Amino acid sequence: MLDTGLDSNNFTFEWAFNGTVLPATSPSIDATQAGTYTVTVTNINTGCQAMSSAEIIESNPPTFEVTVLTPSFSETHVVEVSNIEGQGNFEFQLDNGPWESLAPGQTTLVFSNVIPGTHIIRGRDDAGCGVTAVEFTMIDFPPFFTPNQDGVNETWNITGLSNQPNAKIYIFDRYGKLLKQLSPTGEGWDGTFNGSIMPSQDYWFRVEFIEPTTGNPSTFKSHFTLKR
Repeated sequence: MLDTGLDSNNFTFEWAFNGTVLPATSPSIDATQAGTYTVTVTNINTGCQAMSSAEIIESNPPTFEVTVLTPSFSETHVVEVSNIEGQGNFEFQLDNGPWESLAPGQTTLVFSNVIPGTHIIRGRDDAGCGVTAVEFTMIDFPPFFTPNQDGVNETWNITGLSNQPNAKIYIFDRYGKLLKQLSPTGEGWDGTFNGSIMPSQDYWFRVEFIEPTTGNPSTFKSHFTLKR
């Protein structure tokens, strides 16, 4: 909306769009098209006139793609925003972080050191006209957990794999004995075996899943620590 902020009891208003006079005669007007709006204001008492113009630029939230560049279980995780389309000057936000603008001529934007789990990248015009959101997931594993009944890190599971319910996760002791098979959508391992509390030490795991960066079946093996 374009608003003169003036009182219609004291002034008359003539609006024009790209040089064509509009029927509107109120102190404000809804600017629904891109172009040049002009208002001529006349003081009813003195006859004095003033004119002002405003350029309206069309703006829409962008469309874009989010690509995870690093394989699952990498030491650091990197994601790229690309194929950005739309009209306007765009900026992007990872989760609730700061908005980052595209520099002139820049066609992609990279976010580094993304933590494992599910995230959202939002894109908008820098005038705040609408927001587009794209969700993505980083797969990794917690290096330790602490099942000591304090409500923090009580169970262990692969992070960011809940959208692959058919993935298989196996946990072994240091001798290769299978202790637990996990579901990626379940609560995880609580550090017990047949009701017995397992000791503080390292445990090994194998996960069979679909690698998102390739779309191919993959197997990953590593170890984590149980701390009590």
